Amino acid sequence: MPEKRYTVRFEPDDVSIDVYREAENLLRVAMVAGVHVNASCGGAGTCGKCKVKILEGEFRTKPTAKLSDAETKQGYCLACQTEILGDLIVEVPVESRYEKGVLARQLNRVAPEHVLAPARLGAEFAALRSDPAVVKYFAALTPPSEDNNGSDMGRLGQFLKQEYGVEQVTTDFAVMRELSQVLRAGTWQVTATVVDDIRAGRRMTHVGPGDTRGRTYCLAIDIGTTTIHGSLLDVNSGEEVAHAGDYNSQISMGEDVISRIVHSQKAGGLEALQKRVVKTMNGVIAELLDKAEVAPGEVSHAVFAGNTTMTQLFLGLNPKYIREAPYVPTANFFPPFKLADLGLAVPPQVTGFVAPCVASYVGGDITAGVLATGIHLSPLLTLFMDVGTNGEIVIGNQDWMVSASASAGPAFEGGGVKFGMRATYGAIEQIRVNPENFEPMILTIGQTAPKGICGSGMIDVLAEFALAGVISQNGKINQDLAAVTNRVRAGETGWEYVLCWKDQTQLDQDLVICEPDIDNLIRTKGSIYAACSVLLKSVGLQFTDLERIILAGGFGHYIDVEKAMAIGLLPEVAPEIVTYGGNTSLTGSKLAALFRDKMEEMEAVATMITNIELSASHIFMDEYVAALFLPHTRMEEFPLQRERLKAMGAIH
Repeated sequence: MPEKRYTVRFEPDDVSIDVYREAENLLRVAMVAGVHVNASCGGAGTCGKCKVKILEGEFRTKPTAKLSDAETKQGYCLACQTEILGDLIVEVPVESRYEKGVLARQLNRVAPEHVLAPARLGAEFAALRSDPAVVKYFAALTPPSEDNNGSDMGRLGQFLKQEYGVEQVTTDFAVMRELSQVLRAGTWQVTATVVDDIRAGRRMTHVGPGDTRGRTYCLAIDIGTTTIHGSLLDVNSGEEVAHAGDYNSQISMGEDVISRIVHSQKAGGLEALQKRVVKTMNGVIAELLDKAEVAPGEVSHAVFAGNTTMTQLFLGLNPKYIREAPYVPTANFFPPFKLADLGLAVPPQVTGFVAPCVASYVGGDITAGVLATGIHLSPLLTLFMDVGTNGEIVIGNQDWMVSASASAGPAFEGGGVKFGMRATYGAIEQIRVNPENFEPMILTIGQTAPKGICGSGMIDVLAEFALAGVISQNGKINQDLAAVTNRVRAGETGWEYVLCWKDQTQLDQDLVICEPDIDNLIRTKGSIYAACSVLLKSVGLQFTDLERIILAGGFGHYIDVEKAMAIGLLPEVAPEIVTYGGNTSLTGSKLAALFRDKMEEMEAVATMITNIELSASHIFMDEYVAALFLPHTRMEEFPLQRERLKAMGAIH
């Protein structure tokens, strides 16, 4: 736990919470503390309903026309526009509060570390000296003479063997063509770049004049379906010197991997998809090099990790048979390649490595994630989950691992939900619903007016609606509430709940959640939970046997664990066993880029994982149907949620 910064106490509820990040937003902290402050504009400051009074402490707030001068002088401010600069005592007035607390609020709750102080994974490797698979060797050669007139290649090879113990090195023909000129231009002092491939052996890929070992960098790239993230690492220090990311421009050819596979089968489709992802990567790489003031020629190698479809599209391999039974990828292991051969804007000597895949829908992003989290080295029974368009899941420990991919669909990424969107500015990411008057409390990313709802907000919606009685356990909206609140009404596609009125949004219509949205979300969470259940049952275990759960990816990093358990997306376990890995695909790629033994370890991980094809499982459909309930039809697996629902009279 990081060192404590400030304490914020909310009155009259007498709820305290510790804050660990400088200038944290007051409305966000109120949400984490479980204190209900009415807010319907998503934190944009336009509705003026989150009015609070600062009784003591240091803060900074933006001027607003929603408060009178007299109110401002009395210490009133809008919570969504206020930053915490010291210990605070905050009074939530009746008109902003509506209640003394919400649901099973915990008093003196410490803010979860993943919310206010994100942890970094892989820090234990920072102190180690890097030992990458691509190494530069400086050679100060003795010029040839009448007594020593062996070949230039032989002279360099003999030096590498005598000085560094490097032998049995093959040489790229391009190196050989330029060698005689390079040696003489460098006055016989050169740097040789050697790739040490675990299967193909050592290969010399470049020889340049002078000693260039002091400026050596490598790349780690996460090839995501939605985004491409990259890191530039200093090989000598092991430090990340730059990070960059961008949306994968393949999106215009399909939101998910299946639609992209379909597009790849059109005339010129595969080539177009390959060029699109390379175009995005070139932009990311250019940004990395610009930020760190590194020349392209100073990059020695790169490691890439992505799901199986994204890997094959990047390499230009036909992904057709990934989506056709019996679901076969072209390959699970890939030889090193030259980045320039694929169109990447780096010198021809830069070598690329790709994280190995396990199966058609369990790819290199997962093997890199297992490497990063060390599941394969730990005795703890671990559930590793990366939720995106597909829910990729691994369960196991140092002795064994099984994996599966749940066809979750794109609901948590915005697909299949009327106002669903990715986690960008204006997306509703947190919601609370007052169970007394059914009014919402909403926070958006960037605290701008809402324009949609992202995955973490959707989880909140399901959990809050269920606990407040807005929906039943089968996801149907309680139509009787239409007589109590105008937020529940009949819509074009069935009954719906108004999250934000039109004049509070960036839209020209009310922002709603409707029953078809809820159905899609329940199917998504049901598929993921069912996949986890099938994996455990396949090895004779159950959820109570789990000792650790790791949520990977950007989506996993921001979800509220308790809410995810409340809807049955995650099993109901002790929250402290749930950890956040962040972008484990990128972290694993970094490790493999800096340490050759980690590259070998990642290949060992891929061979260690046994994949279970859910479409061939005779129990998956039964598990899936059982999970199409909030939180589940087997309520004995969710005892806490069962008691909450009993308390509100939803079940008996």
